Amino acid sequence: MEWNLLFFFNSVLLGVGLAMDAFSVSLANGLNEPAMRKKKMCEIAGVFALFQAIMPMTGWICVHTVIQYFSAFQKFIPWIALLLLLFIGGKMLIEGIKSKHAEIEKPKIGIAALLVQGVATSIDALSVGFTIAEYDFPMALVCALIIALVTFVICMSGLEIGKRFGTRFSGKAAILGGVILIAIGFEIFFTSLL
Repeated sequence: MEWNLLFFFNSVLLGVGLAMDAFSVSLANGLNEPAMRKKKMCEIAGVFALFQAIMPMTGWICVHTVIQYFSAFQKFIPWIALLLLLFIGGKMLIEGIKSKHAEIEKPKIGIAALLVQGVATSIDALSVGFTIAEYDFPMALVCALIIALVTFVICMSGLEIGKRFGTRFSGKAAILGGVILIAIGFEIFFTSLL
């Protein structure tokens, strides 16, 4: 993979797709605490962004330690990436459609709840380590940082929208995130075949 516009575009799209769960939770957090101050909003968005950066790098490191010992495994990475992103994206799509009419419960926003939310909304980002396995370390790190930045911005937006309008957009956010992840899975798969 080269440093080009497609790399940055894909990284931003990965960030958008992965941040949709965190966006939905941010909506709920904003609804739960309408008088939330900017500092707390930055802390919440920062925790989500941190987890969204750590998880892909953890996946990338796991893939690279495995590949060093099993180089034949490398040809299966596009398939694994496609299957994982189809699974995660499909799951988000189904949950988004199901939750359109469901009421999102109001979480408590203490530090313990925030850490649990951070892990829960970023666990799917672990599999992104498979999708960025072809990147060298600096590219993988930049990709993870772009994902974190996009997540931060999206979560800040989610908190603000949640404070003002409630959670009526959360199902649409999950649907959009699912569609984006599925599209990225196919793009990565077909690009690796060519």
